[in-house]
Amino acid sequence: MSSEGEEIFSPGRDPPHFGIIGAVNDRSQDLREHFLLRDDVIFLNHGSFGACPAPVFAAYQRWQRELEAEPVEFLARRFPGLMAQARATLGEYIAADPDEIAFVPNATTALNIVARALPLRPGDEVLGTDHEYGAIDRMWSFICDKREAHYIRAPLDVPLYTAADVVDAVWSRVTDRTRVLFLSHITSPTAIILPVAELIARARERGIITVIDGAHAPGQIPLDLHALGADFYAGNCHKWMLAPKGSGFLYARRDMHRFIEPLIVSWGWHAEKPGPSRLIDYMEWPGTHDPAAYLAVPAAIRFMAEHNWPVVQQECHALIRDARARITALTGLSPLTPDSRDWFGQMAAFPLPAVDGDALHQQLYDRFRIEVPITTWRDRQCIRVSVQGYNTHTDVDALISALSALIGDPRPDNAVTPA
Repeated sequence: MSSEGEEIFSPGRDPPHFGIIGAVNDRSQDLREHFLLRDDVIFLNHGSFGACPAPVFAAYQRWQRELEAEPVEFLARRFPGLMAQARATLGEYIAADPDEIAFVPNATTALNIVARALPLRPGDEVLGTDHEYGAIDRMWSFICDKREAHYIRAPLDVPLYTAADVVDAVWSRVTDRTRVLFLSHITSPTAIILPVAELIARARERGIITVIDGAHAPGQIPLDLHALGADFYAGNCHKWMLAPKGSGFLYARRDMHRFIEPLIVSWGWHAEKPGPSRLIDYMEWPGTHDPAAYLAVPAAIRFMAEHNWPVVQQECHALIRDARARITALTGLSPLTPDSRDWFGQMAAFPLPAVDGDALHQQLYDRFRIEVPITTWRDRQCIRVSVQGYNTHTDVDALISALSALIGDPRPDNAVTPA
């Protein structure tokens, strides 16, 4: 049993009967009315691009209209103050000082800013894992090739059993040449919450810079950046925080600001009137742009507060546990992690038998109108299910029924072609 009393590995058992499911359905149906998602699609892919509630989207559009009503007043006079207010609200939500965070379009942009700025030299090593997001794997390979450095990916074999196993597997790859430790807080292909805190602490003792990809963390799991202690942390607000698309952030510890360089050199470089921090000076004004998505982040935070989001997160976790039990019963394949909130929040990936993943993805959408991704990790395919406040037990029922038809029925007209 885990510390929360949840069963660990249980492939093939009957799905649990959670008393919370009725509450999930009631609350989810109420929340569903606030979202702009199409009614003819079962949306179980919040993890890819998020989904913005109508009240938050309306706030976003109001900012756009204010900008267009008087662009000079908005951008030349009001912009610094408005951005400071938005950063203060975000900072309170993620436990960071406002001058330690800068808004950027997405976590990928934030990580590129950091990777290009770090002083890597020939022979230096950047250490990550083999569960990282593919675009960021490419980024580190690109940067390391330019600097004649090396990108090392520590293998994390699944199933994972304990946090200590993960920490030991990663730390065993640290060498005298390791300059950067790069980790996903929640992995993209396997949807696993990695135990990053202990690794960050160890890296600090060794003088290794820590860079964390938190694309999926804000809004899905509690986040306290000061307590976490990472040197750099990249997050998205437009995924689990429910903000409009194009709202992410870069957090940099104040003593790390000396490394920051702008991707786009603009007025903040050698500013005549420096702002609250080098990070803000270099990042906040890349030139004329629409900051409405950033300014709507406080509206997203208010929306979550108004709808008691910790309870929503708890109910979503119960629903993903139900999906986990039923999918593993269907496939007979072991889950990737123990059954605990320490390992997954509202998103989880489940191994699939050998099938044509592209065909399965297409048939789930074309035949059953279910939007859910099939991910690939080490040539193994998983179905990654995201549960957000608008999802119901009926959505999970529909997914299980579709998977039963596509991978549980061997008839040629029903089954997905084996890989």
